[in-house]
Amino acid sequence: MPKNKKSIDYLFLFAVIALSAVGLVMVFSASPTMAMKYGDTFYFIKRELFYLLLGLLALTYGLRLDLDNLKNKALPIFAFSLLLLILVFIPGVGRKVLGASRWIDFGIIQFQPSELCKFAMVLFLARWLADNKAKLTDFVRGLLPALILFGFVALLIMKQPDMGTVLTIAGTVFAMLFAAGVDIRHLLALGGVGIAGIILLSITESYRMRRLLSYLDPWKDPQGSGFQIIQSLLAIGSGGWFGLGLGASRQKFFYLPQQFTDFIFAILCEELGFAGGLMIVGLFALFAARGFRIALATQDNFKQLLAIGLVSWLAVQALLNIMVVVGLVPTTGIPLPFISYGGTATIINLFAVGVVLNISRKP
Repeated sequence: MPKNKKSIDYLFLFAVIALSAVGLVMVFSASPTMAMKYGDTFYFIKRELFYLLLGLLALTYGLRLDLDNLKNKALPIFAFSLLLLILVFIPGVGRKVLGASRWIDFGIIQFQPSELCKFAMVLFLARWLADNKAKLTDFVRGLLPALILFGFVALLIMKQPDMGTVLTIAGTVFAMLFAAGVDIRHLLALGGVGIAGIILLSITESYRMRRLLSYLDPWKDPQGSGFQIIQSLLAIGSGGWFGLGLGASRQKFFYLPQQFTDFIFAILCEELGFAGGLMIVGLFALFAARGFRIALATQDNFKQLLAIGLVSWLAVQALLNIMVVVGLVPTTGIPLPFISYGGTATIINLFAVGVVLNISRKP
């Protein structure tokens, strides 16, 4: 083996493989009831197996990428992701589901551009921060361009609308700015503005206001806005310490909406109990710890920021999803990485993992 390469971080890879394996099992357990409308109880699990295979190929590709070449292509990749974000609003190209315009319909497959945009945003911001490190203490020259960039992306995604993705990207950008050495006073001020912005957005849109009110008191409208979180909490509570047993969930029988996508963690807790939920949290903690260790071990500023951004994105998204499912924050509508059913997310997430593993091999 060449002296300038190390072996990959196998604990990081183990966490991802374990999470993906659990996800496959849980999609198999939680999806048959919804799959019956397609005339095949294995409809979703067969598709998830296909997505996982593509994701593993994407992971391998990310592992073998020339990261310097990837850095040079950061701008065109980011521009392409923005173009796709705009295309979701074009009639005949974009596809609307449950009132949300988040997909591009290619006929055979559907693609969710916001998933690619998460990666592209991290990639471009890592390059920009690395190339402008000396300016980062200056708000106007250092921080403001990054904020304008984030604001434009957030505007497009909020238009879909998709608050969960905006919050995920916001948390990721904050972590990258902190790691890059931005003035802590600027970051604290941004945090305050961000919280105020979230509150303002929540009270100016009726559907977000309903989500906020159902979060504060779901039992006020148990058959309406509070239904999903109540069913989620019932699923988690009925699981007890060790669960009802794999496949024994009752909430998946048309009680809990999105039972194998955004709320799959509730079904997991129902079937595997507190112990199963704790195992998943532990695997994500291992994922984050080893991922940040990979970032800190590299001597290249761009690769360090790239690893921090990719790991932060997936860790923040996992944290948000779990907090939603257990009722700690209002519903935002984002999947649980590596666990929830999904095509675009599975492929892009595993590609990001491949890039982080690629960084782990470099000094």
